[in-house]
Amino acid sequence: MTSLQQMNPRVRGIRASPYDTLQSLAAHITDQISQAAQKAFKDVVDVSSGDPHKAGVKPISFVRQVLAVCLYPELLHDENLPLDVKLRAQKLLEACDGGSVGSYSASSGLLQVQHSVAEFISRRDAGVPSFFQNIFISSGSQRALMVIMKLLVSGEGKTQTGVLTPLPCPRTVPMLLDEAGARLVPYQLREDRGWAVDLEELQLAVETARRSCHPRALYISNPGNPTGHLQDRNSIEEVIKFAAAEGLFLLVNEVYQDSVYGQSSEFCSYKKVLFEMARKFSETVELASFHSLSNGIMGECGLRAGYMELVNMDPAVMRFAETMLCTDISTPVIGQLALELMVSPPKPGDASYDTYTQEVLYRQVTLAQNAQRAWEFLNGLPGMSCQPAMGGIYVYPRLNIPPGMVTQAKIFRMEADVLYCQMLLEEEGVCVGAGCENGQEDGNYHLRLCVLVPPATLEEVLAHLSSFHLGLLDRYSHPDRGVKDIDLGETSTRF
Repeated sequence: MTSLQQMNPRVRGIRASPYDTLQSLAAHITDQISQAAQKAFKDVVDVSSGDPHKAGVKPISFVRQVLAVCLYPELLHDENLPLDVKLRAQKLLEACDGGSVGSYSASSGLLQVQHSVAEFISRRDAGVPSFFQNIFISSGSQRALMVIMKLLVSGEGKTQTGVLTPLPCPRTVPMLLDEAGARLVPYQLREDRGWAVDLEELQLAVETARRSCHPRALYISNPGNPTGHLQDRNSIEEVIKFAAAEGLFLLVNEVYQDSVYGQSSEFCSYKKVLFEMARKFSETVELASFHSLSNGIMGECGLRAGYMELVNMDPAVMRFAETMLCTDISTPVIGQLALELMVSPPKPGDASYDTYTQEVLYRQVTLAQNAQRAWEFLNGLPGMSCQPAMGGIYVYPRLNIPPGMVTQAKIFRMEADVLYCQMLLEEEGVCVGAGCENGQEDGNYHLRLCVLVPPATLEEVLAHLSSFHLGLLDRYSHPDRGVKDIDLGETSTRF
């Protein structure tokens, strides 16, 4: 390959993400600190992504203990480990070929894990049946989504597959659709209604899209990433009826289903609602739902495992899902075992039950309190407003950026919220996500903050954010010094 022109045009067309630029800058500043550079802060605090362990949240003891035994079976003889830990590890090792986590598994996952996931879904959905044959284990929910995209995507121009996608959406989805060759068809969530899904917006999006592509799928994130919105049963029913009327395949990201904390809020899966509807919906609407080990309370981002359940898909098509997963050979086995532990935790009476329950409850309470604390604090800052989150691990405040800063951002050829994030990172050592990564209407700006962090970390982030934000507003309130006092020329070209 001798030139950019000879590169795969589909890869060349993948949109760049400001996230990578901010992460590079954070790494650069961290390196400077390690070399004794003088900064106004001791280290970089990163709350831009949903990586709780990176932010200081400790892993669940039961999960790590079982995995430790699976990796080093000699620990089966360790009397210091709880009995249920050793029994579970023994059972999981027996499910692995050769009794070792170093062996391959079937492309769709270990049979034991598929069965456990199906049983989890049936318990969650109050008895709605789930079958292991419809469960596919993957190296994360994004990988599973890509598999479905490869089954759905075809055509070019007006025949190109379109995927209705919310704005804002998870930051990796636009890049994934680019890679798959799909057309992103945006539909706007209603910020004035807590980022609700709106049928009029969906209808407008699909009608507009049909002039330029072939809409075939509807992507939903529930609870919302990064908005924190939680759909109720009525909203889910409306979306299912819309998908049925328009012939759309439902792609439902439910990775934050264990992270619901809004007052009187309760997670309800799309599958449960679908199966309780009339047969003309329950037997015809195609659905793929996704869950992951990385997201929510478990937060095991580095172990890379998730699952998708396929509903109402033609079996002749479904078998190609496994064919596509064959390109990975198999999902890392240690991640699959952790996924099994997530969907089948200790039961009452097990030696680890009390500790497990306490650790999970602590994370849930911390998340709920942090979300409330951040919402109240951000709404108290001038030039910010934040909708309350009901689930998920982010808060997503709107940012009213001074016109002078918007002008400066145009000079640097970047979005104004990216410039804001760069300045915050350089001046205060806090890394937050820019709303443009998730998609937003022109002229609107947002920030993305992960709140599944230790409370002390959140307080540190909010203090630095407040100091920077108030100082920024003060600088730009003086037109004679607003722009010239801020010089990011080196920063904007270095990465």
